[in-house]
Amino acid sequence: MADKLNEQDAETQLKKKKKLHFVFIHGISGGSWCWYKIKCLLYNSGYAVTCIDLKSAGIDLSDPNETLSFDDYNKPLIDFLASLPDHEKVVLVGHSAGGLSVTDASSKFPNKISLAVYVAATMLKNGFLTEQDIKDGVPDLSEFGSVYDMEFGLGPDQPPTSAIIKKELQRKLVYHMSPPEDFTLAAMLLRPGPIYAIQSARFKEGNEGVDKVPRVYIKTMYDKVMKPEQQDKMIAKWAPSDVYVLESDHSPNFSNPFILCGLLVRAAISFGHTHT
Repeated sequence: MADKLNEQDAETQLKKKKKLHFVFIHGISGGSWCWYKIKCLLYNSGYAVTCIDLKSAGIDLSDPNETLSFDDYNKPLIDFLASLPDHEKVVLVGHSAGGLSVTDASSKFPNKISLAVYVAATMLKNGFLTEQDIKDGVPDLSEFGSVYDMEFGLGPDQPPTSAIIKKELQRKLVYHMSPPEDFTLAAMLLRPGPIYAIQSARFKEGNEGVDKVPRVYIKTMYDKVMKPEQQDKMIAKWAPSDVYVLESDHSPNFSNPFILCGLLVRAAISFGHTHT
């Protein structure tokens, strides 16, 4: 009888170890709240889901104008991964500027990330080391005129410390295919993001850790922020293992959550994961 209980115990532990665990990282101005639809869909399908607020984002009350380094901004994710047991691996998903957080984490914890997923995200192996990196990875919204409300926490003659897309342009640029109730939620919760910290993201040359982590890219076809041609350039420069295409605006977590969930599970399974 004791042997049988021990066997069942071992089976339970094995299932816990094998349970697919998705970890989600928001983009600039967002927070863990961005993933509420995705979290519900995956959780109700039996997957483990963690959504993280980076520093000065979501319910983290830090001032974005005082969050001045990328390491500081990304610390909540790094601390979370550091706290995981050695045997546990996660599928790490980053949206938009959250792609920088995914790359940083992959370089530091390659053995704790089984798959890195970039959703309409900045995918630069070395971060913003050169002017070309900035051109490749930072959305160019100049065609829409003055798009951002900015704050200058270091003084008016210094670069901006935080930015947010102007309220009157958020629907048009970021959520034009998203349901009105999700846009309403976003308009209430978006916060200025620590742009100074994000643009200071630099990862060392020969960033070997990231090459140990399989990557997939989910391309958003009707994206006005991270435009499809910009996504294509990053994909061509640092080719992922696979590319999925999604009919979506810049916010597929709202505009196409069911398909996005399906792609996330499909990607995880295609890299050898099983759902138990």
